[in-house]
Amino acid sequence: MSEVGPRIIVALDYADAAPALDLATRLDPAHCRVKVGKQLFTRAGPDIVERLQARGFTVFLDLKFHDIPNTVAGACRAAAELGVWMVNVHASGGRRMMEAAREAVAAVAEPPLLIAVTVLTSLAREDLREIGVVAEAQELVARLATLAHACGLDGVVCSPKELRALAAALPPAFLRVTPGVRPAGADADDQARVATPADAIADGAHYLVVGRPITAAADPAAALRAIETQLAGARGASA
Repeated sequence: MSEVGPRIIVALDYADAAPALDLATRLDPAHCRVKVGKQLFTRAGPDIVERLQARGFTVFLDLKFHDIPNTVAGACRAAAELGVWMVNVHASGGRRMMEAAREAVAAVAEPPLLIAVTVLTSLAREDLREIGVVAEAQELVARLATLAHACGLDGVVCSPKELRALAAALPPAFLRVTPGVRPAGADADDQARVATPADAIADGAHYLVVGRPITAAADPAAALRAIETQLAGARGASA
């Protein structure tokens, strides 16, 4: 993949538009992208996406569509028509659903990147066992990521702990978007499988989703710069 633009995606996990837009005024779109998730989108609707784009941000619309193929195709088409940079679906929706989503976004003039969620980073081994999944998280992630690639998607969301295995098993251009990223010493919050930004990049992440370490910081721009410095150090060490 040719890496163009910021690699840090700031998660705007707010209950309404006002704090999200306030944070956006404190960040530079030249240094980060932003993620709009279910809570914010449900409250603020497409308008929040359009207002963020008007401020120069590229938007990852993180709604994790998972439904019958026709319904997911319609939702992905609507997201693509909003002009978002990236949108996602759940890989566990299966081949027909992912292929329908791919065909839907491909029909617009400027298709967004379409990626698939593999296993939520909040799920630990005991959580998977409770819902009847006997495979280990890494095995399930690899299986779903391989399926997403076969369906023509652009990449996957995966935790830092699965990065090395996916980098070895799938083409370099197949995107790996990684939440569960926490600077050294930061609280893991509700993420079960985490890593530092530098470790995630070294293990093969293309984009890092970072929320509270930036959004809850006294100076979000300074927190973002600190993570950028860590990433620059990781790239320099691997050169």
